[in-house]
Amino acid sequence: MNRRWFSILASAMLALAGCGGGSSSPAVPPPPLPPPPPPVSKAEAYQLLNQSTFGATEAAADRVIALGVEAWIEDQLDKPASLQLPFLQSLPPPQPIGQLNVDRVDIWFRNALNGEDQLRQRVAFALSEIMVVSQVGALNNYPYALASYYDLLARNAFGNFRELIEEVTLHPAMGIYLSMLGNEKPNPVLNIRPDENYARELMQLFSIGLVELEADGSIATDGMGAPIPTYDQAVIEGFAHVFTGWHFAGARSFNAARPTRQNQVVPMQLYPDFHDTGSKQLLGGVTLPAGQSGTQDLADALDTVFNHPNVGPFIAIRLIQRLVTSNPSPAYVERVAAVFDNNGSGVRGDLRAVVKAILTDPEARPDLPMEIDGKIKEPLLRLTQLWRVYDAQANDGRYAVFPQFFFGQGPLQSPSVFNFFSPFYAPPGEIRDSSLVAPELQIATEFQNTMVTNYFFFQVFALHSAAENLDDDDVYINFEEEIGLAADVDALIDRVDDKLLAGTMSATLRSEIAGMLERVPDGDPVLRSAETIYLVVTSPEFAYQR
Repeated sequence: MNRRWFSILASAMLALAGCGGGSSSPAVPPPPLPPPPPPVSKAEAYQLLNQSTFGATEAAADRVIALGVEAWIEDQLDKPASLQLPFLQSLPPPQPIGQLNVDRVDIWFRNALNGEDQLRQRVAFALSEIMVVSQVGALNNYPYALASYYDLLARNAFGNFRELIEEVTLHPAMGIYLSMLGNEKPNPVLNIRPDENYARELMQLFSIGLVELEADGSIATDGMGAPIPTYDQAVIEGFAHVFTGWHFAGARSFNAARPTRQNQVVPMQLYPDFHDTGSKQLLGGVTLPAGQSGTQDLADALDTVFNHPNVGPFIAIRLIQRLVTSNPSPAYVERVAAVFDNNGSGVRGDLRAVVKAILTDPEARPDLPMEIDGKIKEPLLRLTQLWRVYDAQANDGRYAVFPQFFFGQGPLQSPSVFNFFSPFYAPPGEIRDSSLVAPELQIATEFQNTMVTNYFFFQVFALHSAAENLDDDDVYINFEEEIGLAADVDALIDRVDDKLLAGTMSATLRSEIAGMLERVPDGDPVLRSAETIYLVVTSPEFAYQR
């Protein structure tokens, strides 16, 4: 074919292509766009916010409704961390230095109540109840180390679990609390044996637990039906020998290492002469060869923990319990654990993906109520929600309070490494008989419940914006709007219901409040408002997180 005819044919083909080639077949329409997600109701927004922040508010709910659930979560995942240590370092150090813990609690409340990174702060709080260090005990005089440790959890809340456990392992706060700092290699002459404390808790409490788990979190059993232990004493000893030779950084020698304001907030340093270089038995039949450096031993040991199949379901259960429900179904656990194992891009341990999977799972906010829905709010979270809703503040700008005494909880103030309550706690009665758990109820003692109720009474009836003679450090709430509505009982109850319960108050609670308000004179709007708020915040409906 000559060039002229080739050119004519090519032009004709292009023309036919432009008009469908003259075919009688109709063009295939593009597939329809997926329908938009259903609008988020106020109650659904409150449910998400109580799972992922320090308390739902109307302003936060409006933002969830405007963005949608997934977009709101993504926005929160991208927020930088609000930190504690820079604030503490900006203050003149008091004497004794332990008094600075009041300021550490103050900045915790500021971040929890007002920080834009609400989800990050809530996950950091959850992690602080899993990988526990505490002011109670050896760390009382290390407020900088405590603040730095909490900042570590906040920065790594959406990072990789492998990096998190290494930073936790090497932080001086953990080193002091679980006695890895200053841990020495064996010396029979001096009767020195490596301390096993951190080795035990890293495995039992922080990562894999005591028994082997199936992918859905159920306990794996042997042929006789007995649970299979995850490790034995030889493995504990192997890890204890791994964790030798680490001390405060910057000293000329291991024995000369001493705490300073500077080295209690940076990773511990390896002093090779005090690290055991013998072979070590670890998880899964792994044996570290003799002659490795302390740094290599540490990396290899943490890799065996990180890659243990228990970690996915173990962390899934702990985070779901702290954020969403005390009794996640096996299917819920398995779905989240699968995301831990692989975030969809072949990455193991991606906590950003894990947190998103927890909050977007169908069981996080099911269409139909289930027996295993929700959880009891931790007492401290009941306080933070009240304070967020009613803009709690003090005239001096500080939150100089002692939540551990009144609420049985405070930031990094657990009574032991086992946290304020056990993830396995089941109160006797209906919950235990149903093989369910309610961890938070372990601290709901008669004494503590009385203290919580009394604190809310004092807060609502005495520490509010209409009260007289407030001290500069009194943290007070503002319910001026309720005072303006108090002449109309129904309007007052509706407003408090909207603010604290997203309009979901039961008819029973409404009737009880209305009956109480009938006894309060019309001319006392402050008392009417206080009674209404108090009856809601001390009700089971407020204590229950849907």
